[in-house]
Amino acid sequence: MISKAKSDACGSSRLSVAPMMDWTDRHCRMFHRELSRNALLYTEMVTAPALVRGGALHLLEHDPAEAPVALQLGGSDPQELARAARLGADAGYGEVNLNCGCPSDRVQSGSFGAVLMEKPDLVADCVAAMIDAVPGDLPVTVKCRIGVDDQSPHDSLPAFLERIAAAGVRRVQIHARKAWLQGLSPKQNRDVPPLDHDLVVAMKQAFPDLHVSINGGIETLEQAQGLLARGLDGVMIGRAAYHAPFDILGDADARIFGRPAQTRTRADVARAMYPYIDAHLGAGGRLNQITRHMLGLFAGQPGARHWRRTLSDGSHRAGAGIEVLEEALRRVADATPVAV
Repeated sequence: MISKAKSDACGSSRLSVAPMMDWTDRHCRMFHRELSRNALLYTEMVTAPALVRGGALHLLEHDPAEAPVALQLGGSDPQELARAARLGADAGYGEVNLNCGCPSDRVQSGSFGAVLMEKPDLVADCVAAMIDAVPGDLPVTVKCRIGVDDQSPHDSLPAFLERIAAAGVRRVQIHARKAWLQGLSPKQNRDVPPLDHDLVVAMKQAFPDLHVSINGGIETLEQAQGLLARGLDGVMIGRAAYHAPFDILGDADARIFGRPAQTRTRADVARAMYPYIDAHLGAGGRLNQITRHMLGLFAGQPGARHWRRTLSDGSHRAGAGIEVLEEALRRVADATPVAV
């Protein structure tokens, strides 16, 4: 029997929030889960060496309420990744994902991330070892780019997908941009290489048995719906889901998953976080560790600037608590025009 966490991860991949370093930590995921019950969430990338050699098992900590949630791993040693994948399975994650898309210098120096696009045979060995190490119902997936540097994506991407599919991978998330490992910074790699959504759609047509999710340059639910209508299995949204979370995730359950439309306001979502915040503070945590992920809740709304400023200024103070959020909500309410 497939566990609920694992089956939820499969179904929820219709819309997911991309793994983002320094952003999608456990507090961010609890906030995003408050907005959407169905979207698939991802951890920040966790390196296999940190888990296996460094014993940093605290990096696997998460709340069961975050489910469905996937663990993203970074690494290039098949046996080390296998052990890390097993640790992720034992920790209760609903998916284990291999990062083949990060272009940072630090990741390249560890011989993983986007540089693995040039080593499909090694990636195949890695995912085969990971699949063998975890329960058979736990998906092992791959997030990749369409290519790197001087590769021709129309040639290299299908060859890469064919190799990992032969190794047992059934789900992929494709960032529809090349990664330029020489000459562009990680930030530039998120924007400068041109998008090729059509190529990702073509890959779904070429590999009908693969579950293909698209990532890159998707900023609205309308765009997500349009890409799903073109035959893709899933859409993964990154920065837009972080900077304007209510706009992306607040309506996702209804518009992407066909669930009843939510009637909660942004203020309702903020207050729904209070029990989690109180528990975090009671355990010795700091308010800003959570509220830094909530700054975009009122993006595009009257009072958004007051919300951000009040949280930013107040959450860093010693002893700061729920009163900071209540003050921020009052400032938003004062700035909101009254309907007549």
